[in-house]
Amino acid sequence: MIKITLKDGSIKEVESGLTVLEIAKAISEGLARATTCAKLDGKIVDFRTTVYKDASLELLTFDSEDVEGKKAYWHTTSHIMAQAIKRLYGDKVKLSIGPSIENGFYYDFDSDEIKFSSESFEKIEAEMNRIIKEDLKIERFELPRKEAIKFCIDAKEPYKVELIEDLPEDETISFYKQGEFTDLCAGPHLESTGKVKVVKLLSVSGAYWRGDEHNKMLQRIYAISFPKKSMLDDYLAMLEDAKERDHRKIGKDLKLFMTDELVGPGLPLLLPDGATIKDILERYIRDKETALGYTHVATPSLATTNLYKTSGHWDHYKDDMFPIMKMDKEEMVLRPMNCPHHMLVYRNELHSYKDLPIRIAEIAHDFRYEDSGAVLGLERVRQMTQNDSHLFVRPDQIKDEVGQVLKLIHDVYVEDFGFPEDAFKYRLSLRDVNDKVKYIDNDEMWNTAEEQLRQIMKELKLDFYEAEGEAAFYGPKIDIQIKTALNHDVTIPTCQLDFALPERFELTYIGEDGKEHRPVVIHRAILGSTERFMSFLLEETKGNLPLWLAPHQVRVLPISEKFEEYGKKITEKIASLGYRVQMDASNEKIGYRIRNAQLMKIPYMVVVGEKEESTDTISVRNRREGDLGSMSLKEFEKVLSKELENKKIDRK
Repeated sequence: MIKITLKDGSIKEVESGLTVLEIAKAISEGLARATTCAKLDGKIVDFRTTVYKDASLELLTFDSEDVEGKKAYWHTTSHIMAQAIKRLYGDKVKLSIGPSIENGFYYDFDSDEIKFSSESFEKIEAEMNRIIKEDLKIERFELPRKEAIKFCIDAKEPYKVELIEDLPEDETISFYKQGEFTDLCAGPHLESTGKVKVVKLLSVSGAYWRGDEHNKMLQRIYAISFPKKSMLDDYLAMLEDAKERDHRKIGKDLKLFMTDELVGPGLPLLLPDGATIKDILERYIRDKETALGYTHVATPSLATTNLYKTSGHWDHYKDDMFPIMKMDKEEMVLRPMNCPHHMLVYRNELHSYKDLPIRIAEIAHDFRYEDSGAVLGLERVRQMTQNDSHLFVRPDQIKDEVGQVLKLIHDVYVEDFGFPEDAFKYRLSLRDVNDKVKYIDNDEMWNTAEEQLRQIMKELKLDFYEAEGEAAFYGPKIDIQIKTALNHDVTIPTCQLDFALPERFELTYIGEDGKEHRPVVIHRAILGSTERFMSFLLEETKGNLPLWLAPHQVRVLPISEKFEEYGKKITEKIASLGYRVQMDASNEKIGYRIRNAQLMKIPYMVVVGEKEESTDTISVRNRREGDLGSMSLKEFEKVLSKELENKKIDRK
């Protein structure tokens, strides 16, 4: 008998030599039916795995928190899709890989004769459903290397042969068989094809074999599956919502930004309304920082390579920087970050312990060399505007200053923008101690910095988790992850502790004892990149920005040409109150112009006609609430003024 420790800490004694599935059945038949794979001593395994000794065991289902439960389900469905396509098209299609991904799975196919499109999906789905109905038993087997290669050669699957040839000599080579179909695979997989209930093919695109542009372009079909139809319905509704929230679509519809191949990928051009939003956000955060004692500087977007060799970025970051520009005997680069410049700003003067903390802030242009295939609207760009700051502190000030940074983050995201407290996760990002290339090699520094951040978060009673290998190259950091309206986790604000750069730049302050001491630097970003933050807000609000941030706050709409003069008078009065207002006196009918203002997400529409002119009033419409009725301009000013105080975004 062996002892199996379950997730809840309970121990179950079973016979040695049982499979994970047999152990699951001994616990609960219902749980066994739902199990997709398992975690045995922390390692993901197929439930066909035999257990011979004491072990910890966690049974995973599609609904488990651990995403591996879903991935096993989706991986099985990828084999069902490949089997369906082989049934339909035979040797006209060659198989490559079909992994599970964050949401669903894909399979890459090679065919010179068959061109997949959305029109193919109904036929493929029908065959997949036949395979599911057949409830084919899924069996795992292994072959020696030479036999495995011969098996794939006989099956006329050259991509599988290449995959096997690239495996290490001692690698176990396993296959999974369901009916007439067999695929090279490490697993894990479900018990039978009938365990899958609902499938949906989503899209098709091109993908280079092994992601190498020098290789052949394959056809990649994306799909998803679920145990219940209601889950698929919810997912498809979420996809539709995601389309509406795509900041690239919103940016185009609202005329916020554009791209042009003459400028290049990853270099969006902000149009007047987009530039207005950017300017408002930057003034907002600058005012916040100034009120907290930050001093703002302006430093060049260019520097010599020696600056980054001094900081250490050259060794750890040069592949993400744009190429060197040689000028006479100088080697210049576009900066990827601001911290080295700020080290020099601090070093420019002699500082006393009484001067610290010194908080240097900048809203600056930074440049990162992103692959053209990786850039995405405003979210991932090659030139960004970074809301960056570096706090130079004494060691005894670290706790208070980190606490102040976290409070500022809370004030911005919760108090001002209105994100719920439960939308946040705090991650303590640590180095990987085994990675001597990515991180500065100084164990004492790392141990001190990591433990200080850990203790600060404990003292602040923050619920956090630790992530090895996520630190910056020079120090650990606190990453605040925000749950978006689409249920994604994104990291925007960060707070990083750095003992390394002060050492490299030989930064000092004169202590109370009259001797030189080394300051500690806290790197922090609140909005992060302004461009990325804009994309984030557009997707959270579907473009329905709050009044204070809307590029056009009010649109005046005269009913006809006859009332344009009155409309102009109202427009001028609203503008004199400091609001962003414009009049639409186009020849279109009033209903069309109201509809257009709604589509442009303008918070307030002011309609004026004979009644309004004769009573010196206006008719007001709100983009969400509709008609608010007739009111005086003074009453409307109160409505605007009250709403202007509220910075909270509407995430619906």
